[in-house]
Amino acid sequence: MTSIFDDQGKNIPCTVVEAGPNVVTQVKNEDTDGYYALQVGFGSKKEKNTSQQLISHFEKAGTSPKAITREFRDFDIDKQLGDSITVDEVFEEGDYVGAVGVSKGKGFQGVVKRHGFRGVGDATHGQHNRLRAPGSIGAGSTPSRVYKGMRMAGRMGGKRVKVRNLQVVKIFPEQNLLLIKGAIPGHKGSFVIIEK
Repeated sequence: MTSIFDDQGKNIPCTVVEAGPNVVTQVKNEDTDGYYALQVGFGSKKEKNTSQQLISHFEKAGTSPKAITREFRDFDIDKQLGDSITVDEVFEEGDYVGAVGVSKGKGFQGVVKRHGFRGVGDATHGQHNRLRAPGSIGAGSTPSRVYKGMRMAGRMGGKRVKVRNLQVVKIFPEQNLLLIKGAIPGHKGSFVIIEK
């Protein structure tokens, strides 16, 4: 993340996203596939780490193997196979977008960090080691079990997350960079999908 100053002198926290150039690797239409969509590839991948089926798929588009491909339905830009899509063709400054990514994995966490439990808080009445404990998890002989979905300790993060209503603050078309206000899910260098 970084930050920039707006016209009023406010400091705006931003995330820098490299959003191109993306190559159209497949065009789907009503006749062959039953719906219209564009498959877009981004990044680069070594041929030795790519299957032969994918290599020939990318050769049809006239491009080298891509690290990631995603399909976008009802794309309103008219593009053909092998065409390049740049940032300034899709986004404008001031647009509101959504960012989809895999959140940072935080490992096995307790209920205080994972679900925001307060713990016991005060150390009265013999509470000497229960400050961050979950407390009771159910009734006694009825129902004689723990209900499904009970909030407990467990693996946290590492899931697909979508953050909506993020504003595009600035566009650098030469480098295909977007400055998006706020935080985006995932670690540095991870792949995200920016949806308009």
